[in-house]
Amino acid sequence: MNTKLSIIIVNYNVTQLLRNCLLSIQKYIKGVAYEVVVIDNASTDVSWKDLIREFPDFHFIASENNDGFAKANNAAIKTAKGEYILILNPDTELEGFYMDDILNFADSHSEFGCLGVRMHDAKGQFLPESKRSVPDMFNSFEKLFVKFKNNDSKSYYRNDIEENEISEVEVITGAFLLVKKEVYEKVGGLDEAYFMYGEDIDLCYTLLREGLKNYYYGKASILHHKGESTVKDELYLKRFYGAMHIFISKYYKESKPLQYSFLKAGLKLRHKIEKIKLK
Repeated sequence: MNTKLSIIIVNYNVTQLLRNCLLSIQKYIKGVAYEVVVIDNASTDVSWKDLIREFPDFHFIASENNDGFAKANNAAIKTAKGEYILILNPDTELEGFYMDDILNFADSHSEFGCLGVRMHDAKGQFLPESKRSVPDMFNSFEKLFVKFKNNDSKSYYRNDIEENEISEVEVITGAFLLVKKEVYEKVGGLDEAYFMYGEDIDLCYTLLREGLKNYYYGKASILHHKGESTVKDELYLKRFYGAMHIFISKYYKESKPLQYSFLKAGLKLRHKIEKIKLK
C-alpha cells in the first residue's frame, strides 16, 4: 500500500510532550497508510532516544546541529514517502479519528494549498493563531498594539470565521500544517532563512501566490501545549521579531515600501516594549 501521509515532527528537549504526541497518533490515526518521522534538533536532553524502542514503527533521525525549525523539517521531508506531509509540533496531541476526513477533504479540492485545524490550550482556550491573515499595515497594527476583537472584521486573527467552521483562510499555523509533498517541494519547502517563527506564514503566503487555496478545518481540533516548550527570554524575542522582519523585507521592501517602513517601525517598537517587560 502506498503511503498516504508522512507526519514530520521536530523535537527539541520536550521528550514527554513528544511521547504524548506520538501516543495520540497511534490512538487516533486509523485506516490511513501513514509514517512518522521524528527529527531531533540536537537536544541537550537525550532521553528522546528512549522513545526509539517504545515506538519501533516510527522513524527517528538525530541532527548533529540545531540549525532551526525550517531546516530540520526540510531535511526530514526529504526522507518522507507520503503523498501528503503533516508538519506537527511535538507539543500537540490529536483528539479524534478525523485524519481520514481531512485527507478526503484535501483530495476533493484541486487547488489545495495547505490546511490547519482548530487548536486549544491545556485550559481549553481557543488559540486564535489557528486562523490568520497575511500580515499587512492594518492588521499588524491591530496585532502589535490594539488587540481588539471585532467579529465583523477580517482582522489578523480571522474573527469573522467561527471556531468550528471550515473556510478558506490565508494563514494557518506550523503546529499542524498539511500540504501535498509535491506542492511543498515545488515551492521550495520552508524558507531556511527563518530559524523558527514566521516560516509558516511565509509558506502559506507562497502557496497563495502560486494560486492555491489554504483552509482552516475547524471541525477537527488538537491540544497545543502552547508555551510549555518555549522559554520567553530575549533570545525568543530576537528570533520572533527577527522572523517578522525577514518576512516584510522579503515581500514588502521593494514592492510596498510604505507598508514596509510602517511595519519595520512597528516591529521595532513592539520588540522594545516586550524587552522592557522581561526586566
